[in-house]
Amino acid sequence: MPESDSSRVPLPVRCAIYTRKSTEEGLDKEFNSLEAQREAAEAYIRSQQAEGWVLLPEAYDDGGFTGANMARPALRKLFDDIESGRLDCVVVYKVDRLSRSLVDFARMMGEFEKHGTTFVSVTQQFNTGTPVGRLTLHILLSFAQFEREIISERTRDKKAAAKRKGKWTGGYLPLGYDLDINGGRLIVNRVEAERIEEIFDLFIERKSLESTVAELDRREWTTKSWVTRSSKPHAGTRFTPDSLRRLLQNETYLGKVFYRGQSYRGEHPRIVDPRLWKRANALLASLPPKAPADRNQNTALLKGLLRCSSCGQPMSVTATTRHERRYRYYVCRSSRTGSGCSTIAAQTIEAAVLEQLHTLSSEPGRTHLRKQLQSVGGAWQSLDPPVLLELLGKLIEQVSYDARTGTVTMRMRPVGRKRR
Repeated sequence: MPESDSSRVPLPVRCAIYTRKSTEEGLDKEFNSLEAQREAAEAYIRSQQAEGWVLLPEAYDDGGFTGANMARPALRKLFDDIESGRLDCVVVYKVDRLSRSLVDFARMMGEFEKHGTTFVSVTQQFNTGTPVGRLTLHILLSFAQFEREIISERTRDKKAAAKRKGKWTGGYLPLGYDLDINGGRLIVNRVEAERIEEIFDLFIERKSLESTVAELDRREWTTKSWVTRSSKPHAGTRFTPDSLRRLLQNETYLGKVFYRGQSYRGEHPRIVDPRLWKRANALLASLPPKAPADRNQNTALLKGLLRCSSCGQPMSVTATTRHERRYRYYVCRSSRTGSGCSTIAAQTIEAAVLEQLHTLSSEPGRTHLRKQLQSVGGAWQSLDPPVLLELLGKLIEQVSYDARTGTVTMRMRPVGRKRR
């Protein structure tokens, strides 16, 4: 007699719990929001033990990360484990804990479906395996995104109203001021304020940013030193011509608040006399324009050409500034979901492409390529970025970068085929 279906043991469903909180406030408490979310999810998984649900020991907790994007360490680890086939179901307390962006959420659902992973919200019952369940999910997420946008708009309006009243709304403290711990407003730091006045006088006397910076270095004067809310000290850095220019142009020293092209009378007292400030800024305006330090800093030479060899997605350029220096990177569009490659320095891969192009031009049978390069001059690699960008687009059909091996490959455009 065949065994009845009721005696079958269900296959184990490996469950992972994901929790998130937008701010770090309260995370140091004995029982915080992340733990509350996890406790509710654990209770739900226990209720499904008869269906074979098993909780994995790995914790995926993002404390202090917004749901407006996917740049979260625990979320990346979650998608790494999904891709490697380590889990079958993702459980959250509420949909917006996973994401508050409809676009990002749709991308996540695509990854879930691709790897056969189900998704469950403890407080919002639905089944992602049915069309109605998916529709319900998108409706819920649309409201979550709407709520986030309303909160952002209110925050911007509140900040604008505070600025118009001359209030300090946060940010890096300018040299010469401290933050009043009782009222959150700027108060004058007498020692630093005297230094600010001397800096203005020095610049007017020397009539040069570079010469003034050299004197500040000799005196070992630095930018503002400050301490975070978690009591972590940040030492001041040496002045540069750029940081000195920003200091001299800062209207905060006139007792004003600058917001979106308008100046408002601030609550804080001024440090610099308006006549001294005007003299310094008139001198600044008369200085010759600064030559760009990096002629390629705002140009992506591989724009529209570079793709990730792991997933085939385009790679776009992004930039960041650290210690007054600008760094450019190419980033795979899939990297935020845990797939694809990560990043590569723009200067590194652009130099590699130019070197490969030079090598190819010397090979037999590359007459057309040599003629194209010779037509713009022997020093074609030193062309202005926009001109060089156009040239590369005519010669190269696609560049692929493999993050695992660090290799760069090029596919040349067939003779006679123009770039779209």
